[in-house]
Amino acid sequence: MATVHLKRKIAQRIANGHPWIFANEVERVEGNPEPGSVVPVLYHDGKFAGQGYINEQSQIMVRLLTREKSDVVNEEYFLRKIQECWTYRQQLGYVENCRLVFGEADGMPQLIIDKFNDHFVIQTLALGIDKWKPAIVKALNTVFQPKGIYERNDVPVRELEGLPQQKGFLSAPFDTKIIINENGLKFHVDIENGQKTGYFLDQQDNRRAIQHIVKGADVLGAFTYTGTFEIHAGFYGAKSVLGLDISENAVQQANKNAALNGLQDVVKFETANAFDVLKQWGRDGRQYDVVMLDPPAFTKSRANIQKAITGYKEINLRGMKLVKKGGFLVTSSCTNLVNQELFLQTIEMAAKDARRPIRQVTFQNQSSDHPIIWGMENTHYLKFLIVQVG
Repeated sequence: MATVHLKRKIAQRIANGHPWIFANEVERVEGNPEPGSVVPVLYHDGKFAGQGYINEQSQIMVRLLTREKSDVVNEEYFLRKIQECWTYRQQLGYVENCRLVFGEADGMPQLIIDKFNDHFVIQTLALGIDKWKPAIVKALNTVFQPKGIYERNDVPVRELEGLPQQKGFLSAPFDTKIIINENGLKFHVDIENGQKTGYFLDQQDNRRAIQHIVKGADVLGAFTYTGTFEIHAGFYGAKSVLGLDISENAVQQANKNAALNGLQDVVKFETANAFDVLKQWGRDGRQYDVVMLDPPAFTKSRANIQKAITGYKEINLRGMKLVKKGGFLVTSSCTNLVNQELFLQTIEMAAKDARRPIRQVTFQNQSSDHPIIWGMENTHYLKFLIVQVG
C-alpha cells in the first residue's frame, strides 16, 4: 500500500489536528498512489498521523480524513459521517435549512452540502472527495430521501486539483427554483444559477439580530444580493427600506422576495454601484436610522489583504457618514483572510476617519451550522458587527 512519510520539521498544526498537509511537508511518497486515493500518513518517526486523500498535483498534497488507523474509508464510512452531521444540526435546531456538511469543520475536507428543506446542493472541491461523490449521494438518499440533489461544482478552485468546473443534477431532474422558509419569511432560491449554492445560509442567525434596531426605522442596505437582510428589516417593522446591489438580476430577485412576503410597499431594491452611491449620498447629506453593509469577499489571496482592508475601511466610513446620530451600522465581512481582530481594527479606523464615535452592540460569527474549529482559519470566516454611531 502507498504511504506518505512526513518530514521531521512540519507545521505543529498537523499534530494539533489540522487536516492539510502541504507538498513541502512530505519527505517521500512510498509506492505509486492513484491520485485522489486514501493513503496512510506517517510522522518522520513512523508513528501513525492519519489517513487522507492524496493529490500530488495539488499544493495541498494530502487532506486528512481520519486520525484513526482502524477506520475503513468506504460507503459505510460516509454514511456514518453524514448521519453524524445531521445529528449535530438537529441538536442545534437546524432542521429545515442548514449547511449539513461544512468541509474541514465536519471532518470531510472540501465537501460542502447545503440542505434547503428537501433539496440538497453539493460541492466537492478536491479530487479525493470528488471520487466519493456517488457514496455521498447514496448516503443522502438513505438518510433523507430528498426531492432532489444538485451539484454546484462550477467553481475555479477545482481547477487547482485538476478537476473540471461542472454543475448538474445528481438525482432525477427537478425545478431548481425553489422557495425556502427562514425566520418566518419566504425566499426564492435559485439552486442552479444563484451565487455559491444559491443562498447564503451562514447569516440566518445574524438576520434575527437586527429585529429591535430596525423598528420604525428608515433603513439603507448595500450589497444586498437577493435582499434577505432588507426583507427581514421590513418584517421586523422598519418604516422604509432601500436596498442597493450592482447586479440587476439580484435586484429583480430581491424585489420578487419582497413581494413574496407582502413587503413590496416598504422594501424596495435598486440597481446601483454601492461604492459610488454611498459616497455621493454622504456628500448630499442623506441620513438613515440604520445602514446595513454585507459586501462580497474582497480578496481570496494573501497578496491582496491590504487592498481588502482599504475596501472595508472605505465602505464602512461611507456607511457611518450616512447614519443619523444615535443610529446603527450593521456590517459584515466574509473574507477569512481578514481575521476578527483586523476587521474590528478596520471598523475602528473608519470611525476615526469619519469622526464618529461608535459603541459595539453585538459581534457574531457565522450561524452555528457552520461550526468553527480553532486553528482552522478557513472555518472561521464570517464577521458580523452592529455598532451604534454617535
